[in-house]
Amino acid sequence: MNRYVALFRIPNVWVLVLTCFPARVAYGMVSLSIFFKVEQSTGSISSAGLALGLNAASGALTAGIRGSVMDKYGQKWPLRIMVPTYATLTIALNLADAKATMLTLAFVMGLSAPPINLSVRPLWKIVVPEKDLRTAYAVDSSIMNFAFVVGPVIATSLALSRFSSSPLFICAALMLLGGISLGMTKVSRNWIPETKGADYQPLWKHKPLQLLMIEGCFIGFGWGLFDVAVPAFTTIEKVPHMTAWIFAAMGVSNVVGGLLAGLVSKKTSSLKAMRRTYGVWFFVSIPMALSYPNWTMIIAGAFLGLVGGAIQVFYWEVMEAIRPQGSPTAMMGWLWSVEGTLMAVGSMAGGFISEHSSPTIALSITALCIGAGYLILALGKSRLIAADRIPTDDEDLAAMKNNANTNQ
Repeated sequence: MNRYVALFRIPNVWVLVLTCFPARVAYGMVSLSIFFKVEQSTGSISSAGLALGLNAASGALTAGIRGSVMDKYGQKWPLRIMVPTYATLTIALNLADAKATMLTLAFVMGLSAPPINLSVRPLWKIVVPEKDLRTAYAVDSSIMNFAFVVGPVIATSLALSRFSSSPLFICAALMLLGGISLGMTKVSRNWIPETKGADYQPLWKHKPLQLLMIEGCFIGFGWGLFDVAVPAFTTIEKVPHMTAWIFAAMGVSNVVGGLLAGLVSKKTSSLKAMRRTYGVWFFVSIPMALSYPNWTMIIAGAFLGLVGGAIQVFYWEVMEAIRPQGSPTAMMGWLWSVEGTLMAVGSMAGGFISEHSSPTIALSITALCIGAGYLILALGKSRLIAADRIPTDDEDLAAMKNNANTNQ
């Protein structure tokens, strides 16, 4: 505890934690807020899944570009443009009633999504001394995951209450509060991007990234199905309030899984740890596909989140080991461009499959996609050989820093 007390005595630590937190809660809320807004306005789960998919697709299409822009020009003007634009579009979506208008606004929202999480991570290196970075990244990861636990609970609770029209309004307000506050901080304005290495090459030619992109196609599609299948299942079974509890259980266990992974990260290579955990991830995804939206799905979701949190740590350790110097934001952004695009397709498919067939089928496809991702990494492990060693202290820190969703 003394380390954490000492950390928060450092100037700007509280500033960085508090300024970005509202925007992170907004991102935790936005997916379910869009889903329930469109579903309640149109009475169609398919339309809600389509809106969610369009939002994810447009966000993915610009993720690589946003990451590259920040790696080159810094954070000041991108945040000041995208934050108010995103908030305005969120309010407009909440005021819309026509299906075509809502779908269009959901798509345009994604194009302007402010890269809050991508902005915060590199700032810790200039806020705290190197000896305190591990503690700072642990705090940042915990705050971020807590926001993604709280967000779905708030969105679902409000959407199913007499204030059903308020979730997107609150998303907009939180984004304005957090995004503008972060952009106005001195540490964000003065951040200098990492210098590129002499051997830097275009990321799309980087063979390790190509392999991760192929794997990301399956994981993105499967997770897009999952994100719609769960709220669709609870809505069909007339227990929509269970959505919040399922995602909350996953979020809490995700934090625990990441902390547990940190205990073994120095005892085995990043690549071996990731592959072993990936196999377990596939097996724990099967009970989720067989569960019903009650306590069984809450427990299954908790196990899925636990292993998922662990694999994030090893995944980002591998990323740090194989990425070119000068691409801390861009590589994550371009990877998300591929994964997020397929996630969008999965969201659209998830709404259609859930409404016209069964959410169980959609969840089963998610499990199959995780299995496919495992096979791809197993077959292409030679491309990731640079990560087949014990990570250095710097790579360990970077992996903890990146242990979260990177699309926002």
